Amino acid sequence: MSVQSWFNRIWYERAAPPWWLLPLSLAYGAVSGARRFAYARHLRRSTRLSRPVVIVGNLSVGGTGKTPLVCWLVARLGELGCKPGVVTRGYGGSSSGVRMIEATDDPLLVGDEPILLARRTGVPVAVGRDRPAAAQLLVGAGCEVIVSDDGLQHYALARDCEVVVIDGDRRFGNGWLLPAGPLRETRARLACADAVVVNGGRALLEGAISMRLEAAGAVAVEGGRMVPLQDFAGKVVHAVAGIGNPERFFNMLRAHGIEVIGSPLPDHARIRSEDILFADDRPVLMTEKDAVKCAGLTDQRHWYVPVSAQFDAGESTTLLDIVMQSLAKREAKAARDR
Repeated sequence: MSVQSWFNRIWYERAAPPWWLLPLSLAYGAVSGARRFAYARHLRRSTRLSRPVVIVGNLSVGGTGKTPLVCWLVARLGELGCKPGVVTRGYGGSSSGVRMIEATDDPLLVGDEPILLARRTGVPVAVGRDRPAAAQLLVGAGCEVIVSDDGLQHYALARDCEVVVIDGDRRFGNGWLLPAGPLRETRARLACADAVVVNGGRALLEGAISMRLEAAGAVAVEGGRMVPLQDFAGKVVHAVAGIGNPERFFNMLRAHGIEVIGSPLPDHARIRSEDILFADDRPVLMTEKDAVKCAGLTDQRHWYVPVSAQFDAGESTTLLDIVMQSLAKREAKAARDR
């Protein structure tokens, strides 16, 4: 059993955490709480940019659906005439500085999600551990709104709107803070968010917005040909997912009538040939995030399945209104200060 599998069993399968993890969680909570208090009381400095910042983050480690929601939000902002840009950490990349992303960049250098975001959104994307510095690159590139993929706990970057995404299946796991549980902050933190979005399942609390991820087709890694996902219905396929919750991807394929041989990988895992090349000729379906790391490793068997954020009637409008109202408050305050 891998370390990640061991933690997932403790966090999400209701196995009791080992006693020696509990003091570590209490210490983690004390340190993270003190850090947030320091920023709230201006004992530590947050950088406020000349353009508004929207954070799309979560309380737990691992995937909750933030990146598809970022893509959705960027598209809606563009339709409203804004010029958005995306800032992200670049997990899995070896680069230590801040930089703008090209769609052809090496994922080993800049990470997988920045490349996915650049390809999917078509807007400027900046990456860096120093998020304020990376976001400043976007301001310099003419972006009018900065959308941060993750970074809810990165208080060094001041924000005008917070959208928290929750995995509707896993929810808050066993409810403990890291490392005994999956939480970076306690559930009480939700009260400070401008919007709470639940990915899959129904809303967990009053006022939360329900979101789901949908896939319409599969795209050939080589050549880019797209076919309906139903073309694989009734077939046995290999499914590869190096994301925070691989089982969500596998279950989505099963919901389309596809028989899945699942190959889960750690989140942001480096893809090796043995991870995606199997001894048979069955199709291999993978996530879009994994596909960006497969250059030179694939053949005609390999497909990726892009997903998009979808909302029930009216809820997308509710979420966009919340974001736009936050941006309007920022603009009104700036006008008063001038």
